[in-house]
This record gives sequence, structure tokens and C-alpha cells, in this order.
Amino acid sequence: MILLRRLLGDVLRRQRQRQGRTLREVSSSARVSLGYLSEVERGQKEASSELLSAICDALDVRMSELMREVSDELSLAELAESAAAGDPVPVPVRPVLNSVSVTSVAGVPTGRVTIKAPTKAVDVVAA
Repeated sequence: MILLRRLLGDVLRRQRQRQGRTLREVSSSARVSLGYLSEVERGQKEASSELLSAICDALDVRMSELMREVSDELSLAELAESAAAGDPVPVPVRPVLNSVSVTSVAGVPTGRVTIKAPTKAVDVVAA
């Protein structure tokens, strides 16, 4: 079973270690107890959004960057879990995009605008 709190803790620890900082330094900057931050990094405690925000601020890392890295780790963990179970590994499907040039909308010149859209039909409505 994949636990999000473990993945999040691993990513937080790596971020801290990349900066060469100690738990004590980050816990002090984030105003979080050393023991609690340690438990979060080890995946033993679920961090609230407020706590994550404070830790991200202390590490000078955007929460979106942290979550993106956690998401990447989660994807890899899911693939590894599927492969270990012998399940077929799904191939990500990305839509094929075609370029469409638009020079006017409802008879009004727009200049040249290129829109990338899926090959399936897409309705574009001018607002």
C-alpha cells in the first residue's frame, strides 16, 4: 500500500538535505517542534496544509513544487506496485494536437492566432 504521508516525508527530507540543513534548523525556521518535523519526514504523521506551508516557507520551496515532486513519486510507486502485482502497466495517453490558424472571429480580424487542439472536434466560442 502506498502511503502519501511517507512519500511527502521523503520529498521533504530530500529537499532539506539538498540544502545541507539540519532538522533543527528547519524546525526552528518553520516554528515546528523538532520531534514533530522528524515524524513528518519519516511518514509517521500527517502534515496539515498549514504545517506544510510553514515547512515550505522554511525551506524556501513552493508548495506546488513540493506537491509536483510528490505526485511524480506517487506515479512511480503506483507503476512499481502494478508491475510487482503482474498487472499490465498502463501507458499514459496524451491527446494528439493539431494546429489551427484563426485570422478572424465573427468577421472581426484578430491578427494571426494559432490554437493547438485535440484531433477530435472542439467547439471554440468567442466571448
